[in-house]
Amino acid sequence: MDATTIGGTAVGGFEEQAEPVEMDPIMSPTLTDDQWQRLVASGTPQDVAVGDYVFRTGDSRYDLIAIESGEVEVLRDALPWMGEVIITTMGPRTFAGELGLLNGQGAFLSARVTKPGRVHRVTRAELRTLMNEDDELCDVILHALWARRESLRAGPAAMTLKFLGTTTSSDFLALRRFAERLDLVHKAVALTPAELGDLGALDTHRFTMDDLPVAFIQGEPLTRATPGLVAERLGLSYQAQADEIVDLVVVGGGPAGLAAAIYGASEGLSTVLLDAVAPGGQAAATSRIENFLGFPFGVSGGDLIGQAILQALKFGVRVYAPCEAVGLSRIGPDLLDVALSDGRLIRTRSTIVTSGAAYRRLELDRWEDFERSGVYYAATPLELRQVQGKPVVVVGGANSAGQAALYLAAHGSPVHLVVRGHDLSTRMSSYLADRLADDPRVRVHTSSNVVGLDGSDTLESVRIDTVGDVDARGLFCFIGATPATSWLPTLDRDAEGFIRTGTDVGVQTLELWQGLGREPLPFETSAPRVFAAGDVRRGSMKRVAAAVGEGSSAVASVHRALAF
Repeated sequence: MDATTIGGTAVGGFEEQAEPVEMDPIMSPTLTDDQWQRLVASGTPQDVAVGDYVFRTGDSRYDLIAIESGEVEVLRDALPWMGEVIITTMGPRTFAGELGLLNGQGAFLSARVTKPGRVHRVTRAELRTLMNEDDELCDVILHALWARRESLRAGPAAMTLKFLGTTTSSDFLALRRFAERLDLVHKAVALTPAELGDLGALDTHRFTMDDLPVAFIQGEPLTRATPGLVAERLGLSYQAQADEIVDLVVVGGGPAGLAAAIYGASEGLSTVLLDAVAPGGQAAATSRIENFLGFPFGVSGGDLIGQAILQALKFGVRVYAPCEAVGLSRIGPDLLDVALSDGRLIRTRSTIVTSGAAYRRLELDRWEDFERSGVYYAATPLELRQVQGKPVVVVGGANSAGQAALYLAAHGSPVHLVVRGHDLSTRMSSYLADRLADDPRVRVHTSSNVVGLDGSDTLESVRIDTVGDVDARGLFCFIGATPATSWLPTLDRDAEGFIRTGTDVGVQTLELWQGLGREPLPFETSAPRVFAAGDVRRGSMKRVAAAVGEGSSAVASVHRALAF
């Protein structure tokens, strides 16, 4: 295939051979004699010869390889348009593997023997047991796997998962958000409208505009790619083991769900975490969280969620996304079935619902048109790249809107903040309201509404009822959300759909509990062993710190319920 360059990025053609990575002490730690013996004691020895592969690209389940003697090179296999690349070479008393060992991802690199010797295969189950029982070795291995993942992002390994799409496509943005939140090594090639004028670039690959976005997985193109299709190909979709029953299924991967999963797994519960999109929820879409305990200078939602996901993997949480729960049913007195959108079932002893809420939209003409090219529900570096330096409108009067306005303004975008209420301080923290009032880059419009959108293929202007049309290349909508509870029609909910828990459960449902000899526990819903936490729960505080507290506290009630 001929080389094609779009926006300075090679889409096809051969690349130059990269120099092997010199791994630093974090990526390739020096193990003590005692640590080495504990590691290999968990594995199975195997003699290997030159040319043997200890794991290969595409292996759905591969092992951590502890190298006792000999040498192994880690490589990115040849792709249809470029040759293989040696990533690094590993010798005695090292181990080959990366973060995919913990999250279930299939191998995207290969490991080939270059000097004969002996290795020890540590299966994923054995690795999980070792990490659970050996805190010291767990920290060493986890640091190494995480550092390797970070190192692979900027190198040739990123070409094993590549996305091709347009800068104005919400489908392309969804793919990138999915890969970034799941911490996948990948590369994204974004085509601008000007570059799309030369469709010969797509013709080289025999693609049309209708085929975009395209995901190249190990060089094989997947047209009209979605996060779900990519997850299936990468081995990240839920696969039940025969007659498997888990202790806890957490539905929703925001702060409440991640906290619940981490506390559950760390306390010995076999735990599955599901999210319909990607872990993080609305917190991951927050550019800066300044009032979270322990971060005096603030922390981005992406960084906070990224570390939480790594922590979840450390404790053995099985994270699946996109994986949408669509139903919940009771199977006998002690078991529940969580139904997934693809028809699969997860049988569990308990469930915590942390499904959060869906973003509300303005009822305006052409809203759906511009959702693909100018309307956003988050303000993170992903969205910033689409609008940086260009005028934008932010709609909303709560903290998320204020944080987004300051973040966008700080990166060069003139901002119109549209607030329906009369006073900015009514729903927004005072420190944010004061900062917005003092920022000359943000123009605040109170008692105002967005009443129209305009533009050709992309958003060009927004009409505000109190000032008329303003230039805008992006509209960031933070007007609240509706609880994602429609898949739980049998649970006791309030008029707005938020789930009642604990003492808030309606009297008419308490007869369900008489046979159990108890009332609903804190965070327990009207259905025994089904709990709710975070934004989806009636009465929750709708703050990141509160959601984390609720998720972890719900696990305490899970333990009590399972003990009955």
